[in-house]
Amino acid sequence: MESTTAIEGGHRASDFDAARYRRKSSVIAAKALEAAGEERVDMIEGHALSEADRRLAEMGYVQVYKREFSWLSCFSFALSVSGLFASVATTFVYPLEAGGTASAVWCWLISGFGCMCIALSVSELVSAYPTSGGLYFTCKYLAPEEWVPEISWLCGWLNLLGQIAGVASTEYGCAQLLLAAVSMNTNFSYVPTDDQTVGVMAALTLFHGALNSMNTAALEKLTRGYVIFHIAVLVSCCIALLAMCKDKHSSEYVWTNVTPDAGWNPTGWSFLFGFLSASWTMTDYDATAHIAEEIKNPELKAPWSIALALGFTYIGGWLFTIVLAYCSGDIVNSTLENPIDQPVAFIFYTVIGRPGGVFFTVAAFIILNFTAMTAIQAGARTVWAYSRDELLPLSRVWFKINKKTNTPLYSVWVFTIICILINLIGLGSYAAIAAIFNLTAIALDWSYCIPIICKMAFGKFEPGPFHLGKAGFWINAWAVVWTLFVSIIFILPTIRPVTKENMNYVCVILVAVGLFAVIYWYAAGRYYYTGPRVKAQLVVNVPSDERSSDDVAHEKVMITE
Repeated sequence: MESTTAIEGGHRASDFDAARYRRKSSVIAAKALEAAGEERVDMIEGHALSEADRRLAEMGYVQVYKREFSWLSCFSFALSVSGLFASVATTFVYPLEAGGTASAVWCWLISGFGCMCIALSVSELVSAYPTSGGLYFTCKYLAPEEWVPEISWLCGWLNLLGQIAGVASTEYGCAQLLLAAVSMNTNFSYVPTDDQTVGVMAALTLFHGALNSMNTAALEKLTRGYVIFHIAVLVSCCIALLAMCKDKHSSEYVWTNVTPDAGWNPTGWSFLFGFLSASWTMTDYDATAHIAEEIKNPELKAPWSIALALGFTYIGGWLFTIVLAYCSGDIVNSTLENPIDQPVAFIFYTVIGRPGGVFFTVAAFIILNFTAMTAIQAGARTVWAYSRDELLPLSRVWFKINKKTNTPLYSVWVFTIICILINLIGLGSYAAIAAIFNLTAIALDWSYCIPIICKMAFGKFEPGPFHLGKAGFWINAWAVVWTLFVSIIFILPTIRPVTKENMNYVCVILVAVGLFAVIYWYAAGRYYYTGPRVKAQLVVNVPSDERSSDDVAHEKVMITE
């Protein structure tokens, strides 16, 4: 069933809104309208649509969700996706192996700047086009009309793949942290196995799927308090480590000592793997965009939440990394060679003691649970938005909204189950599952760079309330250059000599995914997918200064089936 809605309504006064009225319908929209069949017309009062709903109709969609997310919950959602405290705790091992403490502190500072350029570029696009489709949808306005299907197809699949891999890795990390806390509480007499980790992962993923089966109001309340808990844990942990660590490293050691333990030569090349920690922590920037249709005033709250949350993650993550570097102890013989393969949890244990170590490891576990919960919400909304545009197989199923919760339960559970199935690979090979985890940042960051490149190349961008001004081009350019640079590091094995156990198979996964996307496009996609669909169109027939109050009082909604 194809639905096309035309709404006759009031003209907005701002330059930004006026610019949208001047947009011409895309070729895709024209085809959708041309293919329309019998029409049914309903009449509603003009004031029934909020400003955000009007803007959504302008971009081609009808409002479905309730807009429950406020400034606090929106910022908390954006911050929770990064999971700063827990993400640093699970990725700190890479800079330590790459070059020791100097690699950790300097690479975070440098890598974080590149990630902030991506975050600001994403924020600017989200402000201009706030829909649940996220950056995928922006291709409709940024790319040449004749290229929209192919470009949005590539961007959409990359983004969805990155989100699935990201949630799978987050759930696996949750299981690792929980079992690390259990092992620590037994003084490491219990050592978890891969099978146990996968089992706990599956149970946690099902739990997070159940949480996401609630309505938007309940999810907003759950998300709202997270930011306070997260900041409290981060600050208290830093204070406890600095106060209780008796053998801190000197500043000279922390900032200048390079002790590579990854086997790479020269040392400078090994040092570069320190970029991975910040890049894995500061990713999934557009997660907040995928709940844009559940946010009040999304053109402001979504981009500002992304920018502020990632800014906090950048500064807070760097400071936390510095604290860990000072308290890291004997890196080669102790911290990296711990019985639970979790260097930060082991630092908690050795510096604060078993009770404190267990507490902060459990705190990291709780924080990562929030990350997984919000990431599943964003992923489910992505599946729903893509299904609205008929990008996915069985789109009509995933697009259905549950009448009780007013949320897409089918999308929630198909996303949840796929994440579990991917993690089952860990039963056979951790190297294979690690390769899928490595795919997260590559797939997500390139799904952002595609519309960013289109913005710079084709000059069709019309800014929203949040925009970068004259600095935008240079910020966008560095975001793309940085993504290209760090992608090279992502596909290389972090440890040498390379064996089948430590090989980074992400390059194999990338080729496989690329072949799948191309084959699927030519075999099926090009026959049914035409780009982001037009489900609603806002039409202005009379200039605002010539309209009477009676003209403004009604809007006409045409639904084509």
